[in-house]
Amino acid sequence: MKPRLAALVTIVFLLVVARPARAADTTFDGQWFHQFLNTAQAHQITRGEGVTVAVIDTGVDAAHPDLSGSVLPGTDLIDGQGDGHTDKDGHGTAMVSLIAAHGRLQGVAPAAKVLPIRATLVEQGRSTKFAGGIKWAVTHGAKVISISFGSNEDLLERQELEAAMAADVVVVAAAGNRPPDTSVRFPAATPGVVAVAAVDQNGNHADFSVSGPEVVIAAPGVGILGALPGGKYGEGSGTSDATAITAGAVALIRAKFPQLKAPEVVRRLTATAIDKGSPGRDPDYGFGVLNIVGALTADIPAATSPSVKSSSADVSAPPPSKPDRFAWWLLLLVAVPIAAIVIGAVIWSRRRDRTSQPNAWNSNP
Repeated sequence: MKPRLAALVTIVFLLVVARPARAADTTFDGQWFHQFLNTAQAHQITRGEGVTVAVIDTGVDAAHPDLSGSVLPGTDLIDGQGDGHTDKDGHGTAMVSLIAAHGRLQGVAPAAKVLPIRATLVEQGRSTKFAGGIKWAVTHGAKVISISFGSNEDLLERQELEAAMAADVVVVAAAGNRPPDTSVRFPAATPGVVAVAAVDQNGNHADFSVSGPEVVIAAPGVGILGALPGGKYGEGSGTSDATAITAGAVALIRAKFPQLKAPEVVRRLTATAIDKGSPGRDPDYGFGVLNIVGALTADIPAATSPSVKSSSADVSAPPPSKPDRFAWWLLLLVAVPIAAIVIGAVIWSRRRDRTSQPNAWNSNP
């Protein structure tokens, strides 16, 4: 990747800026999303037990005290060896903490396990290693994949994304940030991927979050506190954070409803989202703002189609209703007799008209 392009990608997706660690109080301003999403109530239902979330990023500092026991042995596709427990940049550690931290910081799914896949360095942006990372995640049991990077479309990566979704994996990806992005980037723009936009503390669309018809859902992404390597903490803003938070929510849904296939999991996300902006789906919020408790508790009928497709273009939209067979038969039973009566009446009327007129050859002069 050219240095200038790498710099742009870094600006877009390096969303965690290290700051001095705060005092050891019980709550952080940067964890406001917990109250916003009411995760305390959600955690009374499930904390994400039994679900593995793959985070394809810059690796993770698994020794961070807030992540103790949450990080599985992963892989390092940058150095070609290792378990993904190295993070020289901090981005990956921050994303992992928003999903599964359970110390001074709390993740959205604190009992979930994280599978770290070190596939990039921040200065290089999204690398060509992401395709291999997606494949590795699927073959090692991930049910959710979180990708907080984006760039131009890559054919091999798209193939692996489609294979992952076909293997019942929910893929969550960042929509992108201004500048320099002006539209939803790949892989978030891929049909079937949950493209995540960002909202602020008031639930309003973040000014840096790109808009587009591919956006599926919006989640908190402004002033978010996360863990950093070396036991530190940092605060950042961006669709990266919103993506990790949404991936945590998906882990909760998969833990609560283990029988649901990936499209139905996404359908729960979108069907229960809180509508914002223009009524219905819109380019800023997608189907709406993430509503975790609703996704865990709402009574959502199963889709009638056996092959519900959760594409970013039509995800969670109920399939078009097919004409009811009984209704067709009823219509025929009613329509045929009526048609027969009408036709008979017309014929009878014409005959009557004929007999009422004098025959030319019988008429008297």
